[in-house]
Amino acid sequence: MAPPASPLDDLAAFREVAAERLAAFAHTTVPDEPGMRRAGVVLCALEHDGVPSVILIKRADRGRNAGQWGLPGGRLEDGETPERAALRELHEEVGLTAGAADVLGRLDDFPAASGFAITPIVVALDDPGPLVPDPREVRSVHHTSLRRLADDDTPRWVPQPDGGNLLQMWLAPDWRVHAPTGAMLWQFREVVLLGRRARVADFAQPDWTRH
Repeated sequence: MAPPASPLDDLAAFREVAAERLAAFAHTTVPDEPGMRRAGVVLCALEHDGVPSVILIKRADRGRNAGQWGLPGGRLEDGETPERAALRELHEEVGLTAGAADVLGRLDDFPAASGFAITPIVVALDDPGPLVPDPREVRSVHHTSLRRLADDDTPRWVPQPDGGNLLQMWLAPDWRVHAPTGAMLWQFREVVLLGRRARVADFAQPDWTRH
């Protein structure tokens, strides 16, 4: 009998394992407070060149978070849930349509230094169709494989003058992603891909992510 497919190399296996692990994960929600805004983002798993991967974007050179790495997503509109906002933004920013059946679960809210509480929604798309980035919001779309996210040398911790450590997710030799996006990718890696318990709310964020 052939061994079961790895969730790092097979999207159907990923979908099954991710749904099980996220159902067992007690996510945290940042409580409301004056001045806080909410956003939803999507960790969207799909096949890219036959390899299960997650989509990342480079933000457009103008507007909020100009030129920074990010996940498809944005702020909640009146009456929206984080899930609905995240799926709407996925379609608006990169042209992909996902429904409730494609949602596998969610991770912890991340309290960003910019004043947003960001809710990551995990989605798997079997037949996503073509990517259609909106140039007003997205400079470019990129893919990182699930296996690369799970590699031992992907997360690196850089000592800081205050004695803390700054996370860098090294997804390629010239591709380093910091918190908030890096923190959400790290929790996705730990909880969904590796089946570990992990929290990220206290991860340090570079000063330039405040804008």
